[in-house]
Amino acid sequence: MNKHIESVTEAVKAKFDVLNTEIVRDTQAAVDLKPGDVHAALAFLKAQGFRQLSMLTCVDWLEDKEFQLVYLLFDWDKGVRLQMRARLDRDNPKFTTVTNIYPGAQYYERDVHEFFGVEFEGNPMSYKQLFLENWDDIPPMRKDFNSRAYSDKKFPVREYKKDFTKAGDGK
Repeated sequence: MNKHIESVTEAVKAKFDVLNTEIVRDTQAAVDLKPGDVHAALAFLKAQGFRQLSMLTCVDWLEDKEFQLVYLLFDWDKGVRLQMRARLDRDNPKFTTVTNIYPGAQYYERDVHEFFGVEFEGNPMSYKQLFLENWDDIPPMRKDFNSRAYSDKKFPVREYKKDFTKAGDGK
């Protein structure tokens, strides 16, 4: 394992109540935290050289009734990445914005809000649609979103003379 990743992971463990750590690859580790520790951990890591928030995404753990926010940080000087992860209640997914730490997070938060329905308190831009203009259903990246039902509701059924699902000419 990369010595810098190891030392940063140990520093986070010493300072915060870490639920789990995982080595993703030689230059990347993942750290699971309680939601209440994420902001302080992100501020701490930014001061340690993780100046770039490369990505914020969300994982839908439908069976667990939770969403997992995943913040991917990058340290340009050391060439290493760190995932900071926290789980939220799926029925009432709210989290405080991290734009005061990483201003560019406003766009990632908009994306996660639009596609998963997570509300980011303190980021009024998170409610502004980014991709799904006039969307009127549950967020489409949730595992309980039924794309077939949505399509059937929104678009007329079409009859095709040619079967495009078969190999060859479709006759």
